Amino acid sequence: MDPQSLALPPTVRTPRLRTVAELLKPITWFPPMWAFTCGVVASGQSFADNWSLLVLGLVLTGPLVCASSQAVNDWFDRHVDAINEPHRPIPSGRMPGRWGLGIAIAWTLLSLAWATLMGPWGFAACALAIAFSWAYSMPPIRLKNNGWFGNAACALSYEGLAWITGAAVMLGGVWPGAHTLTLALLYSFGAHGIMTLNDFKAIEGDRQMGVASLPVQLGAVRAAQVACLMMWLPQAVVAVLLWQWALPWHSAAVLILSLLQWPLMARFIQQPIARALHVSAFGVPLFVSGMMVSAWGLRQLHHTGML
Repeated sequence: MDPQSLALPPTVRTPRLRTVAELLKPITWFPPMWAFTCGVVASGQSFADNWSLLVLGLVLTGPLVCASSQAVNDWFDRHVDAINEPHRPIPSGRMPGRWGLGIAIAWTLLSLAWATLMGPWGFAACALAIAFSWAYSMPPIRLKNNGWFGNAACALSYEGLAWITGAAVMLGGVWPGAHTLTLALLYSFGAHGIMTLNDFKAIEGDRQMGVASLPVQLGAVRAAQVACLMMWLPQAVVAVLLWQWALPWHSAAVLILSLLQWPLMARFIQQPIARALHVSAFGVPLFVSGMMVSAWGLRQLHHTGML
């Protein structure tokens, strides 16, 4: 079903500002902004001396790069959304013609222009994130068509790349080191599981449109088990590493936060479609809290001269 063929009131020629905001999905901006902040914290650098970089980075990762990726995804997913979420701006007709594509391109260019203010590291990270977002949604690459590859691209962009960028720009472009890289990649692995949570609401449309999300590939229960394992395992590894790095209190906090997710995950596995949103609402905040605890642990190592 082509959403452009949906009935459209003849008076609708341009979308309202609230429709544009809905397309850009502000609720999704939090994860990369949080990961960038984790990188800033983990760098060990002064917040007061680098507040402008912090502000520039938060605007870049959330309202610009993440927002552009949402617009790109909505445009190329308009046929799937016509089945799964017909109320979305494009399939509903509230975003007429090619406005969705135009906004996606404009926000992409704006993101790249803004990234020039953050030096070579910031621009390179922005360009890579933008490349991932277009490859995720746009044919013929369309990584989204395979849940393993698509979720990996999102997880790396939203968590790992944003974390490394936050640390690197605060360090003036210096490589942030093995500890930061390790934690960023581990939490990216965990974010793969988080991305899978979003796929349970779209199983029917994905199946009809040939999108092989993990729930489509593995079935709802098996996909829920995989998502939970991918979320919890890296948190356990982080707790072990923090202990080895002489950060016992940070290690204990990360472990406790991960164990608090178990009851939510158990109920999710029993009722994956009904409980996916519940895990997102209550389990993911525990996950990202562990990220920040880990970042403060690295900051302590910097200040004590152990990094």
